[in-house]
Amino acid sequence: MQITPTIQAEVQTYLIRKGLTMTEFGHIIDLNVGTLSGIITGNRSLSVYQLDRITMGMDLPPDYFYERYIDECIEEEPFNWKRISPFLYRCVELGRLDCLRRVVGMLLDNPVYLPSLFKVAENSFKKGYNEAAAYLYENVAEGEKYQYSDRLAVCQYRLFTIRVGDDQNQNLRAASVFEAFVERLDEVEQLDALKDLANVYRSLRKWDKVDEMARKMRDKAKIQYTLRHQQNSREINEAAKKLSRPLFVYIAYADLLCANAYEEQGDYEQALHYTYAYSNLDWVRETDEDAKHWIGLFKHWSQANILAYRLLSGDIKALYDYVEYIDASSDTTVQDMVTQLLNIMMMANRYQIDVHDILKRFETEIDSITQQEPSADMYTHQVVPEQSTRFKYELAKYYLNRGRYSIGFKYLLDVLSKSLAINKEAFFIRCIRLFEQFKEFADVKACVKYENLVSEGQKEKLFYY
Repeated sequence: MQITPTIQAEVQTYLIRKGLTMTEFGHIIDLNVGTLSGIITGNRSLSVYQLDRITMGMDLPPDYFYERYIDECIEEEPFNWKRISPFLYRCVELGRLDCLRRVVGMLLDNPVYLPSLFKVAENSFKKGYNEAAAYLYENVAEGEKYQYSDRLAVCQYRLFTIRVGDDQNQNLRAASVFEAFVERLDEVEQLDALKDLANVYRSLRKWDKVDEMARKMRDKAKIQYTLRHQQNSREINEAAKKLSRPLFVYIAYADLLCANAYEEQGDYEQALHYTYAYSNLDWVRETDEDAKHWIGLFKHWSQANILAYRLLSGDIKALYDYVEYIDASSDTTVQDMVTQLLNIMMMANRYQIDVHDILKRFETEIDSITQQEPSADMYTHQVVPEQSTRFKYELAKYYLNRGRYSIGFKYLLDVLSKSLAINKEAFFIRCIRLFEQFKEFADVKACVKYENLVSEGQKEKLFYY
């Protein structure tokens, strides 16, 4: 059995092999010779900063000694958070989750370390180290599971945020688990949590849940808004700074979500009722630039959506009013364009309207829809991709119905592939039905790709013959 030398022994061997004195090596790594001597002789504890300087001076990978550091400087000595904490952060930065797990496993035996580990998780999450943060949040949550604590709720909120991705089945599980913890969050922080939950349910087309989350968000936001504008409400104003948007936005956005839920159920009268509610924000007391920006957005969205509801309810005359509004609006974003073009294509397919000129007019915007960058915001991360996929499906249906088979199959196979990737079972089956309807017009290449995707879907249990 090979015996692994200690860190001190390996450093000593290196100095002898290179013919370096401690003074010379100390100058190379910018450590005081007395400090270096104490470390090498074992008379002084070794910090991770000092270890990193030594490792760099020996021209070794930065995490070369990390496993031995745990054995010699953490496991064999009394726990010292001031020494352990920087080591955990370095493990996170260098992706040494194996070392992170070893140390955290030792600390979890003592509940006193849970707040400190939670802080490491929060800092890791803010810097984008999601895998390490998720591991820490899971373990802190496990340690807090019998406590009705804010920390447990925040852990579950962060885990929900991290777990939401392309897999729709995973997203539904993540939302279902987190929903039970929303009420345990700080009352102000609940608003962003409910907004994020609503947007995930929106991407999953769970309209009853969208409506439920929206109504809860509106009620809570109204209470907070009233308190904020009462005297002696400094605590509420300070808490509101944690929000990602001005407080009144959550009230207006709840109405927008309710309108969207009714729209998707074909109840355009109720959709208009809620749209008029968020179009009129005269009650908002804030007058700063941020408030004006959001009020302008809601006005823009309401005007576009009022035209969209006329369009979708069968008022064909509204089509070109809608198109002109989109074209003339300087506030239209790529995200808005996805929704607006989707509405046009749904109307075109529903009422068999030729929209070739409109598609030509927005050719550049249509190209940009397929090139969306990932976003941390739950709406652009979840809802926009889902709407983009539906838009391409409607495009495929439109072109196939008009005999433009090459471009129609191109969009349809793209949607079929995307539905497979995100485990969107219902949509996957819709794509299969549409392909089978026009299969006789598909070329060999399209048929081969289609058969491969269907075969993969069977393996993933998304489809059965």
